[in-house]
Amino acid sequence: MHEDDLAAAEAVHLSSLTAAEADGDERTIEAALRPRTLAEVVGQVRVRDQLGLVLEAARRRGRAPDHVLLSGPPGLGKTTLAMIIASEMTSPLRLTSGPAITHAGDLAAILSGMNEGDVLFVDEIHRMARPAEEMLYMAMEDFRVDVVIGKGPGATAIPLDIPPFTLVGATTRAGLLPGPLRDRFGFTAHLEFYEPHELDTIIHRSAGLLGVDLEVDGAAEIASRSRGTPRIANRLLRRVRDYAQVRADGVVTLPVARAALDLYEVDELGLDRLDRAVIDALCRRFGGGPVGVSTLAVAVGEERETVEEVAEPFLVRNGFLARTPRGRVATPAAWEHLGLKPPPMPAVTDGDATLFED
Repeated sequence: MHEDDLAAAEAVHLSSLTAAEADGDERTIEAALRPRTLAEVVGQVRVRDQLGLVLEAARRRGRAPDHVLLSGPPGLGKTTLAMIIASEMTSPLRLTSGPAITHAGDLAAILSGMNEGDVLFVDEIHRMARPAEEMLYMAMEDFRVDVVIGKGPGATAIPLDIPPFTLVGATTRAGLLPGPLRDRFGFTAHLEFYEPHELDTIIHRSAGLLGVDLEVDGAAEIASRSRGTPRIANRLLRRVRDYAQVRADGVVTLPVARAALDLYEVDELGLDRLDRAVIDALCRRFGGGPVGVSTLAVAVGEERETVEEVAEPFLVRNGFLARTPRGRVATPAAWEHLGLKPPPMPAVTDGDATLFED
């Protein structure tokens, strides 16, 4: 892309962001902060290079790229990459989600409206209904689906040809994808959590687009509490911006960032109210565990799925909580973070196993 084209694209980007700010639409603001090209993507170097090669080769052949599977925790940019794939191939993007496809007919309706070269993005693809999933096998491989008319012995299968398209599937739980579906993707990528310096770059870019007066120390403080996730980094930046505008002089300095993040209950390690409630209940009420996740969820007043899918991955990744066959166990780091003294470990004799052994 030439410099004039880049300047024009950036002007459009800024104008859309200004309109979003005026409307106060958080979803539109978040969308406007997304990178528009692979060159704008910060971090994920391995995935970016591999995906760039796939797209460039497809462009040179004049064909639709292979189907792409993106996996990884929420907020790392799977939807953004799907949008970039469509943009880089100058193709329309159609968006849906696995839970929305409850019948094979739902998928057939979507596929029948596809044009050659279109990009179909299916978020949470592992939650697609099994009949639709089996129909997708043929669509991905042969670009054809069989639409069944009628029921019982009189049912008739009508073959429907589909123009070549690219499926981009996203999942936060790749292990739940059936092997036959996973094997039909020509390119698979797993997105990793971002390093603090990468989040720092993202925050500076977003601050420039939002017109936030941001100091280096303030950006570093936000990055260190963003849990390795760009979505969280951008969200915290907007909340710190609000604090700076209302309770300070509008400049995001280190003291302002710390005061704002403390107000929003995000501590220096990125733990929020739910995270601290989980380890606090585990340590103070259950003596460090082991305790079942359902009991733990009741203790903090949340649903089991919320504790299991929102709080636990971060706590486990940062060494505050361990999953064992007997239940959840607080690690010494969790006790230390709460300012508590961990109970003494039981003596281990020959032949005994600890909770942390396989």
